[in-house]
Amino acid sequence: MATRETIVIDGSVLEGGGQILRNGMALSCLLRLPIKVDKIRAGRDKPGLRPQHLTGILLVRDLCGGKLVGATEGSTEISFTPSKNQGGNFKADTKTAGSTCLLIQVALPCLVLAQQPSVLDLRGGTDASMAPPVDYFSQVFLPIASRFGFNVEIQLIKRGFYPRGGGEVRVVTKPVDQLTAITLMDRGDIRRIHGTAFVAGKLPDKVSKNMADSATRLIKSAYPDIAVDIKAIREPPNRAEGIGTGIMIVAETSNGCLLSGSALGERGVPAEKVGETAAEALLKDLRHGGCVDEYLQDQLIIFMALAAGTSKIRCGPMSLHTETAIHIAEKLTDAKFSIQPIQEGSEGEGCIIQCTGIGYRRPTP
Repeated sequence: MATRETIVIDGSVLEGGGQILRNGMALSCLLRLPIKVDKIRAGRDKPGLRPQHLTGILLVRDLCGGKLVGATEGSTEISFTPSKNQGGNFKADTKTAGSTCLLIQVALPCLVLAQQPSVLDLRGGTDASMAPPVDYFSQVFLPIASRFGFNVEIQLIKRGFYPRGGGEVRVVTKPVDQLTAITLMDRGDIRRIHGTAFVAGKLPDKVSKNMADSATRLIKSAYPDIAVDIKAIREPPNRAEGIGTGIMIVAETSNGCLLSGSALGERGVPAEKVGETAAEALLKDLRHGGCVDEYLQDQLIIFMALAAGTSKIRCGPMSLHTETAIHIAEKLTDAKFSIQPIQEGSEGEGCIIQCTGIGYRRPTP
């Protein structure tokens, strides 16, 4: 293959976090584009690569047998020269409570378009701050993202929490030749709202019950005619490492849309408040009338860019993460995005994100 010019990515632009690194590495791997990312997380309290970022980029390096320079904890600059995106069986461990879900984010675009089926065994935090919980991937992300045409299974083996981590997740993928564009323009009516509040370790059962009850009360005050079923459970000792608690709530609509709100328990924060935080996050997204929630919005961008055809998604207000994902996609691909502002629901201005994808096809073996 002819040598390609290295594309330089400013890691401090827009949202300025690990998402730039994840999307940049994934697209580099797929398109075999050499990249250099500088000023990594330059605006953060602790700039540079943290353990979960380092583990993620090393995983992508291994997926394609590429060359990665500067991959050390705290580094603010890396260079990556990819090779063939093979897939296969891999293990990755943040060795901290760093999010396994962020490892899934960086690897998944590569795996669904790899040369062979893959199995990832991941260790780290499954329910971590500043990242979606693992339940979000299996219950919200995958049912929607699979409309692009890929086949992925996520198995939660054991939950892991701050500070020890130790959670275990298995990801099984069967690759496809090409992704197909999706359209999510009509949310439909809310049919039901369900969820789970859990405790693990030494925490009493009343913690999960209080989270579930407070979330249910707040949701029923806004939607008194909608069925709400939030279960309070205890994770058995073999299904959780350490002590933790959390709640995730999902709204299902008549057109198959899924929107979610979640929260993690914290020392000193009443369980009732944790439940209300998750409920309010869901209610905020339901008010804007869009087809996806705030956290799914940006995660779909890379797949829209890669797919064949034109994707259209009706959203609430466009997040900075989404703006950043679009910036990276346009920098590394020929995908064409357009944003149409719309007045959407009681939460103010929403938007329609449209993308004509590049129709990427996985190379023949």
